[in-house]
Amino acid sequence: MQPLVNWPLADRRQITGVFTDIDDTLTTRGVITPDALQALADLRAAGLRVIAVTGRHIGWCERLARGDAAQGIAPWSADALLAENGALALIPVSLNKVASQPPDSKGEKPLKIYQQTGTERAANTARMQQVALRVLREVPQARLAQDLGGRETDLAFDYNERHHLTPAEVQQVLAILHDERMHTSVSSIHIHGCLGDFNKWQGACWLVQQLYGRELASELAHWVFVGDSGNDQAMFEHLRHSVGVANIRHGAASLTHLPRYITASERGAGFAEVAQAILQARAV
Repeated sequence: MQPLVNWPLADRRQITGVFTDIDDTLTTRGVITPDALQALADLRAAGLRVIAVTGRHIGWCERLARGDAAQGIAPWSADALLAENGALALIPVSLNKVASQPPDSKGEKPLKIYQQTGTERAANTARMQQVALRVLREVPQARLAQDLGGRETDLAFDYNERHHLTPAEVQQVLAILHDERMHTSVSSIHIHGCLGDFNKWQGACWLVQQLYGRELASELAHWVFVGDSGNDQAMFEHLRHSVGVANIRHGAASLTHLPRYITASERGAGFAEVAQAILQARAV
């Protein structure tokens, strides 16, 4: 990981879109700080696309899309929110191209679009309930994440948010999910398992196609990803321009794919560094 200051000016000038993780990338101790909020606003004001990509559940993302006064978040501080590690997304009505769901009468409610059909999701929900029971039975210390408001396409176990598991216990949970033929990832706070080959990169490609009718893989020079944890690795692997906020160092030894650059500051302040680097390049 090279210092962010090594990111060439010519490369930064080409950036027209920003993908960003949320937890411990935009947030600091669970809150999106004023510097990160301002950075999001400045990027969008400059005409860049901003898409948040998170393992958080869709209900949590819906609250962000509406705005959250407690976190100081204005409605739609991003162009779209890709939730549950890429399985589904929230998009503003104004950006909708293909979703069959009609807007509400006031045009205020964002659209929810899925990669799986309703039939697939119903079958997977029943299966995931069985898997969750097995994990909780075989790893008594495990706890499901407190996903009030709805997680629809994957399981999440809390190992580092409100409840803490040892590294050995994390591996026990992952072993069971693998035995159940689930795809897994580990964020800075949750262990995820899903019945579908979803990850942030696959989801980002799907969403860019849905929103803009374009192939993300063919325009990698124009996008950057900012993240901090294990479930960001697919983005670090595929994005030509990738940045880790400084707190990624805490878990870097366990990652196979690292970002190309790293900020000097952690969390929201680190994201603000990335935004500043992009906007300064456009001003030169």
